[in-house]
Amino acid sequence: MLIFVVLLMMYLISIGGNMSIVLTIWTNRCLHTPMYFFLANLASLEISYSSTIAPLTLASVLSAERTVVSLAGCGAQMFFFIFLGSADCILLAVMAYDRFVAICHPLRYTLIMSWHLCIQLALGSLLLGFILAMQLTVLIFRLPFCSSKEISLFYCDVLPVMRLACADTHVHEATLFVVSVIVLTIPFLLITLSYVFIVDAILKIRSAEGRRKAFSTCSSHLTVVLLQYGCGSLIYLCPSSSYSPERGQVVSVVYTFITPVLNPLIYSMRNRELKDALRRVIMKLLLVQTQETF
Repeated sequence: MLIFVVLLMMYLISIGGNMSIVLTIWTNRCLHTPMYFFLANLASLEISYSSTIAPLTLASVLSAERTVVSLAGCGAQMFFFIFLGSADCILLAVMAYDRFVAICHPLRYTLIMSWHLCIQLALGSLLLGFILAMQLTVLIFRLPFCSSKEISLFYCDVLPVMRLACADTHVHEATLFVVSVIVLTIPFLLITLSYVFIVDAILKIRSAEGRRKAFSTCSSHLTVVLLQYGCGSLIYLCPSSSYSPERGQVVSVVYTFITPVLNPLIYSMRNRELKDALRRVIMKLLLVQTQETF
């Protein structure tokens, strides 16, 4: 019951925090910029991502017996988990590119980061995530499964499901590694390269206030990147032979429950514009409630 209450609270906080970011950006015209457009998309992905995992997890924790998941249900959960998780990682690389253009090419920022390009980049991250998820899920669920086995995790993740197969999975493990490189390694290298140029540009700024503002806009994104890519790399970039169900449980809790809770907190605390906009929205809601009361 204690684990259920803790996980439920984290899930509700993540939904509430990310939803408040989306609504704040949507209702404040001053936040209608590429940076906040991508942040709203990231928050929307976090809401969907959490909702793919949390309900079944909470039901299994609360149930006294083992939770039975149909093959189709397990496949659907795996597909959406890979789809939304991949899109999330790719979008973080897009956000790094946005910060690179804003800091290294400020005079050409509005010209380069047009709304047309922003929409294309956001849709592109979703499309790439969809294609990778569809291919990997179809490939894995063509395997013959042993009915006497059970998943060693609280949701249908790729490696635990592959361990249920009664056939050779070397091709599937190689495919998972390729997908992991596309989703984790390549975007992380692009983010690292972007931040090399960003740090170089920031150090050339003469005013201390300018450097502080530039670092504050990047630090929140960099913190989220380290959390997301660090957890993902511990699971999907390590050899499958070294996969540990116990380590998988711990790391999975971090990136399915804890990270979605931390993301809105990190962005709202480190970003003054968003913090002020959130404060104005809360004050407006309190004022409306007060007027209705009297």
